[in-house]
Amino acid sequence: MISLEFTSIFQEVAAVLTGATIIGLIGVILRQPLIVSFIIAGLVAGSGVIGVSKSLETIDVLAEVGIALLLFMVGLKLDLKLITSLGKVAVATGLGQIVFTTIFGWLLCFVLGLDWIASLYVAVALTFSSTIIVVKLLSDKREIDSLHGRIALGFLIVQDLAVVAAMVALSAFGIGGGHGGSMLTLAIGAPVMLVVMAIFMKFVAERLVRRMGSAPELLVTFGIAWAVLIAAVAEWLGFGKELGGLIAGVSLASTSMREAIASRLSGLRDFLLLFFFVALGMKLDLSTLGAQVPRAAALSAFVLIGNPLIVVAIMGWMGYRKRTGFMAGLTVSQISEFSLIFIAMGVSLGHVGADSVGLVTLVGLVTITLSTYLITYSNFVYRISEPLLKPFERKVAHAESEPDEPAPDDRHDVIIFGVGRYGGNIIRGLTQRKLRVLGVDFDPRAVHHWRESGCNVIYGDAMDPEFATNLALGKTRMVVLAFPARAYGVTHQDPRTIMYEALREQGFNGHVVAVSDNEEDAARLTDKGITPVLMPFRDAAERAVEVICEDLGLT
Repeated sequence: MISLEFTSIFQEVAAVLTGATIIGLIGVILRQPLIVSFIIAGLVAGSGVIGVSKSLETIDVLAEVGIALLLFMVGLKLDLKLITSLGKVAVATGLGQIVFTTIFGWLLCFVLGLDWIASLYVAVALTFSSTIIVVKLLSDKREIDSLHGRIALGFLIVQDLAVVAAMVALSAFGIGGGHGGSMLTLAIGAPVMLVVMAIFMKFVAERLVRRMGSAPELLVTFGIAWAVLIAAVAEWLGFGKELGGLIAGVSLASTSMREAIASRLSGLRDFLLLFFFVALGMKLDLSTLGAQVPRAAALSAFVLIGNPLIVVAIMGWMGYRKRTGFMAGLTVSQISEFSLIFIAMGVSLGHVGADSVGLVTLVGLVTITLSTYLITYSNFVYRISEPLLKPFERKVAHAESEPDEPAPDDRHDVIIFGVGRYGGNIIRGLTQRKLRVLGVDFDPRAVHHWRESGCNVIYGDAMDPEFATNLALGKTRMVVLAFPARAYGVTHQDPRTIMYEALREQGFNGHVVAVSDNEEDAARLTDKGITPVLMPFRDAAERAVEVICEDLGLT
């Protein structure tokens, strides 16, 4: 085997970055998620093709800083009132999935020939899902603020707390190893840290960030330092750096500078996360995996199918629609980097052997890779799976509807799908002109907001063709699809064309108008028969030119 050897850490890191860029470009050309490309880059780097023996520790440190920054930026946008409102479903799904995976995973491992202790360790390892990977994917798809994204974040936090508890429990057997604090340190440190953070948020945070904001470079430095500092303190106390980074972000979420901090750190976050995925690939030991393939295949199928189904079942029982449960359930279709740490602690205690590490490693490789595709193309997967999910939805999904929700009728001149800032203001403007307008949106928060503003808005899903059958379109003259394709992430299914085809199947012959953000996309929609196409940025710019010219006295 040809191996590239380097004389300095700088050269090794440069080679890893170059390799990741090349493999990432190939992945983009093949329309594959970048996370998979970066993990493959790590596998190549760790296989001996690229000699990275000197830079392993450096790459790990950069990866850990990236993890802290990712969760810090999630915390910056975290609405504590929202998390409180989702507490019930987050706890139920989080704990329900953990219990289900532990019990049935243990039975499956035992059937596959593992002894009962190894079966227990492997089963517990399978319960942990990767908050980092899920948050990254949902952020890329712009779904972190969606209902299923917020619920997923809630039960992933519950899982993180379970990770802490499991590792502290193992530490009580005498293995600290930096994986968790002692029970006493955790018991004392947790309330102290929460009190300190509360005081900081109330009396210090706003004044401090305003002062930092006077020097943009200092604001960036402060954001990084604060995220890493609180993550380090939390790790020392036994919480884990992930929860520490999240707490650091939450502590600044109520300040006036949170958007400025987030925007300035986003590029650095993406760069540092590259090292996390590369490091994950580098640590996968392929030499021990061959004998574990049959067991790994069975356990991977269990994680990829069983974990999402239990989330769908619990959320359906709690009154959520099957689509919301399915989208949230897909986020637990992989195991976490903590799974490898947990099973390694079992080896250190002498409870399990190296073969268990190889088994969990292979399951991690398979589930992380496949779940990346499942989450990235979740809308396409949902359309295939939707007929099988009907038993998981109640007749009335009360958790996503309001008791006074008006029934759609045929008295609307215009129906508008997507009541964000753009669509909502269209509704307001048309209503002021005495037109009868109905708004439809998949986000209960948006529905509630525009109802409070006096607009007629109901809950509905543009990705569900059946929803069009519930709309009485007899007197409707126009339907406006006021959301761009990227609102639903990067998938092969465009919700605008799905709804357009469903409307035509229902015999609607009126105008169907859609929103686009670029000329190529607008041309594609026009070819489908959707016309006219609204382009908010272009139209606003043209109107701005007219106003400026009028003000300057130009014709």
